[in-house]
Amino acid sequence: MFTYIDKNTSFATIEKLDVVQKVLSEGENILSAEIAGEGNMNVVLRITTARNSFILKQSRPFVQKYQDINAPLERIHTEYSFYTALSQGGDRAYLPKVLGYDPENYILLLSDLGAAADCTSVYKDSSEIKQLVSSLCAYAKDIHQTKAPASFPKNQALKTLNYQHIFALPFIENDFDLNQIQEGLAELAKPFKHNPSLQNTIDQIGKLYLSDNGNTLIHGDYYPGSWLAVNQKTYVIDPEFSFKGFAEFDLGVMGAHFIIASSSIEDLSTIIAHYNTSIDEQLMRKIAGIEISRRLIGLAQLPLERTLQEKKELLDIAYELITA
Repeated sequence: MFTYIDKNTSFATIEKLDVVQKVLSEGENILSAEIAGEGNMNVVLRITTARNSFILKQSRPFVQKYQDINAPLERIHTEYSFYTALSQGGDRAYLPKVLGYDPENYILLLSDLGAAADCTSVYKDSSEIKQLVSSLCAYAKDIHQTKAPASFPKNQALKTLNYQHIFALPFIENDFDLNQIQEGLAELAKPFKHNPSLQNTIDQIGKLYLSDNGNTLIHGDYYPGSWLAVNQKTYVIDPEFSFKGFAEFDLGVMGAHFIIASSSIEDLSTIIAHYNTSIDEQLMRKIAGIEISRRLIGLAQLPLERTLQEKKELLDIAYELITA
């Protein structure tokens, strides 16, 4: 049994961890341990001493935000492997640095990027997209061009969990009452439920997602909650969903969230232009449509303030993208 760490864990217990000992200087003690960010999947703490601060991240056998959903502990190893693969080509200024890794306790220590906010603010102010798109496309391209080792985790257990929430559950009837999110949303979801033609297209892409024959390193959750804005710089975090797959997945997900923010399908063309590398544009667009759909009619809801009509317009865009 490993040592669980959270904001209520005594500082002495945290200090005794070997991985923490290696980053503390002699006589250096922890002064505070506070929650750092939303932490949907994992426990994420900012550890502060008189001299420094760093991020302690620990996975659990469940999703931290939805603790009734089981999740593989090994996802922290995938995150560590992602950062390690990227570090082989030198420091990536858009990523935090790995300070330590404790596989027995499923703990990863990362450099503290400072006071930060994620980029979910784009859902309220879509003009921010123009400031983000160039750097985010450059970061995605850099990730995709990184040669990951053959030993890179397949991450199959977490992919299987993610598959359910992206490609399966949003498109069938289930116990999730959409009208509790917004009255009338269940009615908007009907064209996406029990639709054999639509489901066939989604199933084909879902099978591609689950396959383990991809050779492109991807982030796997490339959306505003995984981007941090700090002092006018943008960083990429939380790559626990990473695997060797296909670049169109990251690009489609990014495009979906830009469309959710702006209601403009032209954001996909903007991403393609900035990425400036040959991709399967039709596959990217279908993934964008699936991601828009699942974020509006699935469990993984976003901090959106949209009227029912605005959501209908987004779902219309999603349907067009999937079926085109």
